[in-house]
Amino acid sequence: MCLKDRFRGYYPVVIDVETAGFNPKTDALLEMAATTLKMDQDGWLSIDQTIHFHIEPFEGANIEKAAIEFNGIDPFNPLRGAVSEHDALHETFKIIRKGMKAEDCNRAIVVAHNATFDHSFIMAASERASLKRNPFHPFATFDTAALSGLALGQTVLAKACRAAEIPFDNDEAHSALYDTERTAELFCYIVNKWKALGGWPLTNEE
Repeated sequence: MCLKDRFRGYYPVVIDVETAGFNPKTDALLEMAATTLKMDQDGWLSIDQTIHFHIEPFEGANIEKAAIEFNGIDPFNPLRGAVSEHDALHETFKIIRKGMKAEDCNRAIVVAHNATFDHSFIMAASERASLKRNPFHPFATFDTAALSGLALGQTVLAKACRAAEIPFDNDEAHSALYDTERTAELFCYIVNKWKALGGWPLTNEE
């Protein structure tokens, strides 16, 4: 069993972003993390590697006070070691394209909790940075909130993780790195649970 065969040629990449608001066109992207996945010869999915960046607000970016009070990020703290959107995405995309090539996948797909939000910020930042080789599908995503609602009866990340017996520390939440790794564990759990229950591979009766 290959990763490309499991997801129709898609290379799943788990993403989480922390932002200074809800509008990807106007509000700053402040932090992002991406976790790639791998599949063993028996078809079990697991975490491969994670990349993480603090990001400088783009020029003219809006910063909502309520948003940074919620996530606890000081966008202008020099100790953050923040980089530009271009540098963060360029390095992330480079790792993703390497993984896609190794797995013979033809397109990456965002996996995220309430994925439309994270996908929209990644796509808007990529456009601002004029990155021509964005590996992600322009609109398709795998949403772990929806998958968790189906598989676990929960849609909140912390509650879904606890239902799957994945440790979740609320004090660590709303860090892109922490949330990405927990989301990746959750996605792997759901995919592997479906396999363990006999739902995959498909069996076609005559």
